[in-house]
Amino acid sequence: MSDLFAPREPEDMAAKRPLADRLRPRTLGEVSGQAHLTGPDGVLSRMIEAGSLGSMIFWGPPGTGKTTVARLLSGETGLAFEQISAIFSGVADLKKVFEAARARRMGGRQTLLFVDEIHRFNRAQQDSFLPVMEDGTIVLVGATTENPSFELNAALLSRARVLTFKPHDEQSLEELLKRAETVEEKPLPLDEEARASLLRMADGDGRAVLTLAEEVWRAARAGETFGQDDLFRIVQRRAPVYDKSQDGHYNLISALHKAVRGSDPDASLYYLSRMLDAGEDPLFLCRRMVRMAVEDIGLADPQALVVCNAAKDAYDFLGSPEGELALAQACVYLATAPKSNAVYTAYKSAMRAAKENGSLLPPKHILNAPTKLMKGEGYSDGYLYDHDQPDAFSGQDYFPEKMGRRTFYNPPERGFERELRKRLEWWAKLRHERGCS
Repeated sequence: MSDLFAPREPEDMAAKRPLADRLRPRTLGEVSGQAHLTGPDGVLSRMIEAGSLGSMIFWGPPGTGKTTVARLLSGETGLAFEQISAIFSGVADLKKVFEAARARRMGGRQTLLFVDEIHRFNRAQQDSFLPVMEDGTIVLVGATTENPSFELNAALLSRARVLTFKPHDEQSLEELLKRAETVEEKPLPLDEEARASLLRMADGDGRAVLTLAEEVWRAARAGETFGQDDLFRIVQRRAPVYDKSQDGHYNLISALHKAVRGSDPDASLYYLSRMLDAGEDPLFLCRRMVRMAVEDIGLADPQALVVCNAAKDAYDFLGSPEGELALAQACVYLATAPKSNAVYTAYKSAMRAAKENGSLLPPKHILNAPTKLMKGEGYSDGYLYDHDQPDAFSGQDYFPEKMGRRTFYNPPERGFERELRKRLEWWAKLRHERGCS
C-alpha cells in the first residue's frame, strides 16, 4: 500500500505514543550524547560528507541511540532501510531480506540492513552476511550491547568498522529532559535533589530517563512537586543495568579487582556493593577475592588468603544479608594490605621454564635410590640432609644440571616479604661462603 492511501494516525493517538518515541531525533545533528559520531566532526558525519558508507557495528549500552542513528543514516544517504532482530529472525528470514536487497540493487538502489542484537546470531548465521557485504548488496549496520571481540566472527569484524556508543552523561540526559519538558509544555514536577536522583537512576540510558519522566508526570497532581523520597516511591526504583553473564558483570568485577590492586578501599567497597545490590552471587565474589589475595597481595601479607577464606565460611554460616558484611570486611582488608605480585610473576616465569625444559631430569644427587641398581647409577649420591648441616642449610643446587640455577621469585621490600627477602639474601650469602653458588 502506498503512503498516499495509508491510514493516517489520529492526533490523539500520536500524543499517546511513548515519550521516547515522540522525541526521536529527525537528523543526526539532533542526536544527543554521541558527538564523537554524529557531531560536526563526528565519524558518521564525515562518512556522509564523503558520500561513502561502509558496513559498521554499533556497540554500546541500551538507550544510547543505535537504532535511531541507523535509521537516520538511511535517510541521509538515500539507502533503502531494512530492519531485523536476531532474536526473532532465522535463516529463512535472512534469505528473504537478501533476495529483496538483490532485487533493489538490480534497480540501482543499495540497502542499509540494520540488525538489532546481532550477537544473538550463531557463527553460521553471521557468516551468511559475508557474501552480500562483499558484493555491495547490503551495507550492514549491526547493533550489539556485547563486546564484539567476543561475540562476533573475526571474518565479520574484518569487514565492518566498530563504532562505540557511549552511555549518556548527566549533561546529555538533562538535555533530553529539557526537550521532553518542551514537548509536554510543562516542567517536570521534581525538586532539584529529586531531579538529580532521576538522572542517576537512568544509568546513562536515554530511553530510561524519558520513561522515568513519564511515570513522574502520570503520578503528579496539579501543583504537586516531588522530593527524592517521593520519587523513589513513585518509580519503585529502576533495577541496575547489570547482566550477570555479560559485559556488565565482567566490567564491574574488573573495576573491583583494579580498585583493590590500587589500594582504594572506598572504590573497592563501592563496586562490591554495586554487584551485591544487582544480585551477584556472593560466592563468585568470594572466589574473585581469593584470586586477588594470591595475585596482588601474595606473601606481602599471607593473612589475606586466610581472611578471604574466612569470609567465605562466614557467609556460608550467616547467609544473606548478614554474611555480606564479612565480604565487605575481606574487601577492605585486601585493599589496605601491602601489595606484591612477586609470587604471581615467579609462577609465570617458572611455568615458562618448565615448558622450555620439561624433558630435563633432576640432578641425580636429589633423587631417591630405593634399589641397588639405582644406587650403582649414582642416584642419591652426595645428597646432603639439610637438617644435619650448619644453619639447617646445605646450599645444594636442585635444578637440572643443564639449566643451572635460576631466580624466579624476587620479593619486594614490602610487608611480610621484606622478611622473606632477608632470608633469601642470608641463604645466598651462605651459598657463596660455602662455594655452592
